[in-house]
Amino acid sequence: MNNNLSTPIKEEIEGLSLDEDSAWADYPIDTILIRNENRTVHDVLRRIEKGAFVMDPDFQRDFIWPDDKQSKLIESVLMRIPLPVFYLAENDEGKMVVVDGLQRLSTFQRFVNDELRLKLPEQKELNKKRFSDLSPKLQNRIEDCNLILYIIDAKVPQKALLDIFERVNSGVPLTRQQMRNCLFSGKATSFLRTEASTPIFKRATGNSLQPSTMRDREIINRFCAFKLLNKNDYRGDMDQYLAETLKHMNTLDNAALERLSSQFRTSLKNNYTVFGKHAFRKHQEHQESRNVFNASLWDVMSVCLSRYSENIVEARAEMIRDGFYALMENDDFIESITLGTNQVNRVKRRFDLAKQMIEEAINA
Repeated sequence: MNNNLSTPIKEEIEGLSLDEDSAWADYPIDTILIRNENRTVHDVLRRIEKGAFVMDPDFQRDFIWPDDKQSKLIESVLMRIPLPVFYLAENDEGKMVVVDGLQRLSTFQRFVNDELRLKLPEQKELNKKRFSDLSPKLQNRIEDCNLILYIIDAKVPQKALLDIFERVNSGVPLTRQQMRNCLFSGKATSFLRTEASTPIFKRATGNSLQPSTMRDREIINRFCAFKLLNKNDYRGDMDQYLAETLKHMNTLDNAALERLSSQFRTSLKNNYTVFGKHAFRKHQEHQESRNVFNASLWDVMSVCLSRYSENIVEARAEMIRDGFYALMENDDFIESITLGTNQVNRVKRRFDLAKQMIEEAINA
């Protein structure tokens, strides 16, 4: 086992249902609302300054274009070469989240603000020039450049919105959690980022969840969902459920988020106390080798063991382990954490069985 908690171990994750890959037939055609607008660079940058565009989703920070590529974009505009369209998604606050085109808009912003010096050695009249060094004619050509914006309406169903993200994004492919992180940026996404960085989270999960794809934050998002929302409201659409959780978390005050953080960290300590390196993984008594992380097992064990103090769990650790090993022999439970795990009946079944087991172990 790799004890270096700074470098995640690359391994598969079990218990994540593959039915998140939806079909377009699932959506009534009239619900896919996309409108187009034409705006100049000057107009878009003014809106960015006013905070009307969400321009800094933290998953994009590692994907900044180098200066020479940014310079080529400015050169294209000066040469009047048409640009590809931009895709934006309107959020519930009426702000525009940049789905595709963030790097191009960031380039315009940097150049007009004199933060970019052009690297165009073959264009001597432009090379090493900043925006303020250009003639008024060329400055106007930049600011008057027409951008075609396709705007995805806020009423579009969450699952359809994520599918649109996947289809139109021309940059680095994004995971569903990275998309949610962009759409619901705020207290909720800050909470996920903070909790994913703690040593106890990395230790309890065996450092198996990749930060680069936000798999670590997705798992924490799942804990928050089943901890905060009524499980009876779950309708089989995990994307929607996780999105509703982030929206709800963004409305919570700091005290509520601090309580949630305390409950979450208590759960991590409890699971590690009881199961050690096997936490959130299928395993049998006396097993030495470590199985892969199971997201559905995480759902039930993280939520169920968040309800008890560390002292109580430590005192009942052996009985909880015995109960868990019995669940590992229960075909109904194993099926609920392995196959079609997003199905409503499987979610309900695994929570019912795990909750019953832990209550019996605690109260025995």
